[in-house]
Amino acid sequence: MAQGEETSKRPAILFTAFEPSGDDHAAIVIRELRRRHPDLAMYAWGGPKMAAAGATIVERTGDDAVMGMPGLKKIREHQKINARITDWLESFATTRAGLDHRPVLHVPVDSPAANFPICAIAKKRGLKVVHMVAPQLWAWGPWRLRKLRRLTDLVLCILPFEEEYFTKRRVPAKFVGHPLFDEHLDESRLDAIGAGFGEGSPRVALMPGSRPGEINKNFPLLLESFVRLSAEFPGLRGVVAATKPSVEARLHEIARDHRRRLGDWPENLITVHGQTDAVVRWCDLALVVSGTVTLQIARQLKPMVIMYKINPIAYNLVARWVVTTKYFTLPNLLADEEIVPEFVPHFGGAGKIARKASELLHDPAKLESQRRAMRLVLEKFEGLHAGPRAADEIERVIGLESDARLREVPRTRTGMPTLLPG
Repeated sequence: MAQGEETSKRPAILFTAFEPSGDDHAAIVIRELRRRHPDLAMYAWGGPKMAAAGATIVERTGDDAVMGMPGLKKIREHQKINARITDWLESFATTRAGLDHRPVLHVPVDSPAANFPICAIAKKRGLKVVHMVAPQLWAWGPWRLRKLRRLTDLVLCILPFEEEYFTKRRVPAKFVGHPLFDEHLDESRLDAIGAGFGEGSPRVALMPGSRPGEINKNFPLLLESFVRLSAEFPGLRGVVAATKPSVEARLHEIARDHRRRLGDWPENLITVHGQTDAVVRWCDLALVVSGTVTLQIARQLKPMVIMYKINPIAYNLVARWVVTTKYFTLPNLLADEEIVPEFVPHFGGAGKIARKASELLHDPAKLESQRRAMRLVLEKFEGLHAGPRAADEIERVIGLESDARLREVPRTRTGMPTLLPG
């Protein structure tokens, strides 16, 4: 291919995301770029939301995400993915030569262990790299800063303290806000959905996570905590928020496996899928596995108890020596104090979790204290729209221009709830 022919091609963008949360975050940016540039070529190793937002999915990912150290099978799977991405990029110089666009930018979304090798592949082929979601080097693994510095042109940060952390360490960074708050909360619709969850009080939500490994480890504890609370609160009603039908089915399998210890599935507990915001809106208290969903709960000012079960041997051998942050959960990290009870890492049974939940349900003042602290956390995201701000930065990095009118953002609090009085 002649040099002039290559440089005349229009830019294309490659997104790579390997978890459901990455699919969520990337979709918001893809949707905004598609709105501004209807003809922009965007390809992805990603999920259904990225496809719906306007990306061409090369391979579907995120259905079996893992957290922590991946096993040998997962490592080999990603090595094969990396090889296919390499071949795909190379093909633009051969079989795809007739296309009028070429990849100029790689946008890795979260999942640094999976994405770092792809960043290296992209860099080697002359692509720029803009990270969407900063690798949590402030929490563990700060020695990876040199690698990040080498493998990025810009890090788009979704937590307010990250921009200063990275720029002080000579990594280009920009805080754009959290994609979670770009999504409008239709409270009337959520109330209508919640009306179908059944009668009872208090109302408790169970949030078991989305990754198979974390569900297997943590859901038995959530379920046992709920059973204990049911014995204390006869009118208790519960809803388990599953991310998709396969997760819902797995929850019932886990319950059957633990039937001897926990009994049959509680009659006052139902499962739903794909309705997390409605479940949060409905509940008085959430029992939640640590993750992005904790911020999703906080934005509706709903009290919670957070936990995450970890193998004590693995933690004591590795994690306790490399984790540098004081708090593990997002609400507490953002507040820089423990505003929400967190059992992370958690090595024991359900007793402590159930007791803390019971304590909160018996004490309205403690529930309101959590809500007041959450209001202060939400202020850090006020007025920020992550999708448009991320799109602005991507345009700047690759020299892509759009009509100024298309870059205007409505001055609304799109992701914030109606604040409760008090």
